[in-house]
Amino acid sequence: MSSIPYAPEATDLDDVQSVAGSIHGAITSVIEGKDEVVSTAVTVLLAEGHLLVEDVPGVGKTMLAKTLARAIDCQVSRVQFTPDLLPSDITGVSVFNQETRDFEFRRGAIFANVIVGDEINRASPKTQSALLEAMEERQVTVDGQTYPLPRPFLVMATQNPIEMEGTYPLPEAQRDRFMARISMGYPSARAEMAMLESHGGVSPLDALVPVTTAEAVQRQIEAIRNLHVAPALRQYVVELVTASRTHRMLRLGASPRAGLQLMRAGRAHAALAGRDHVLPEDVQAMAVPVLAHRVLQTGEASLARASTADIIRDLVERTTVPSGR
Repeated sequence: MSSIPYAPEATDLDDVQSVAGSIHGAITSVIEGKDEVVSTAVTVLLAEGHLLVEDVPGVGKTMLAKTLARAIDCQVSRVQFTPDLLPSDITGVSVFNQETRDFEFRRGAIFANVIVGDEINRASPKTQSALLEAMEERQVTVDGQTYPLPRPFLVMATQNPIEMEGTYPLPEAQRDRFMARISMGYPSARAEMAMLESHGGVSPLDALVPVTTAEAVQRQIEAIRNLHVAPALRQYVVELVTASRTHRMLRLGASPRAGLQLMRAGRAHAALAGRDHVLPEDVQAMAVPVLAHRVLQTGEASLARASTADIIRDLVERTTVPSGR
C-alpha cells in the first residue's frame, strides 16, 4: 500500500490564518507601529522555531516577548539572565529527599511552553549553553535522565547589542539555535505619541487576555509542516545557503540547520498568506531574519560598514529564482 503525504486542506489553512490573526491582533494592541516585527514573531511561533530580539534598551523587546506569551493560554516562564544565574536555575536540579531517601528532580524554568529570556547575553557562556539541548531537541538531560519539554515550545530571548556594558556575546552554536533574529527599532513619532497616551495610566498588557490555547497553536504547527515544497524550491534554499559559504564578505556561512529552518519559516510564511504551497517570495521574505545572525562578516566587510543583513540581501538578489511550482 503506497503512502500519500498529507496535504493541508483549505479549512486547515483557514484555522492557521485565524489563530495567527488573533495572536497578531493581540500583540499589536500593545506594541504600537511594529506590524512587520510582530508578523515575524508569529511566523516563527507557528514554524516551531525560537526568536532572538536584539536592540538597545527601552525599545520594547521584553514587552513584545511578554505580550506574545500572554496572548496564548499556556505555561509561561520568565528568566532574567544575570552573570550569577546558574545552568541548574534553567534546567532544574536533583535534590535528595530525606523522607523517601532518594533523589527527586525539581524542574527548572525551562519546563514551560513559552520561555521569555530577558537579556540573554548578560549571563555567562556556561549558563547560555544550558539552553542548547532544550532548544534543539526539546528535552533536558540532568544526571543522566532525559525529560521531555512541553509542546509547543518557544524560547523568545532578548539581548542588548554586544557593545553595551556587561554583555557576553552569544556563541555561534547558540545563535544557530534561534530560527530568526529581529530588531525592534525606534517607534515612529506617531506610534510614540500613541504609546505615551495609552501607557500613561494602565499598561495595555494588563488588560490583554489569551486569544488562543497551546493545543490550538500546536495543531497549526502540525498543519504547516505538511505544506507542499517543490523540488526546485528546495534547491533554491540549498543554493542560498551554499552561496553564503563562498561569499567574499563572509568568513562563516550558513549551516545546514539554517537551510532547514529557512524552509520551515518559508512554510509558515506561506500558510499565513493562505497558500498550500511555498513560493520563492516566502523564502526571500524570511531570508534576512533567518540567515543574518548565523553568518560572520570579514574584516573587509566591517570596514566597509556592510552588515550581515545587507550581505544576505545581496545573496538573495544574486541567486537565480526557480520557475514553476
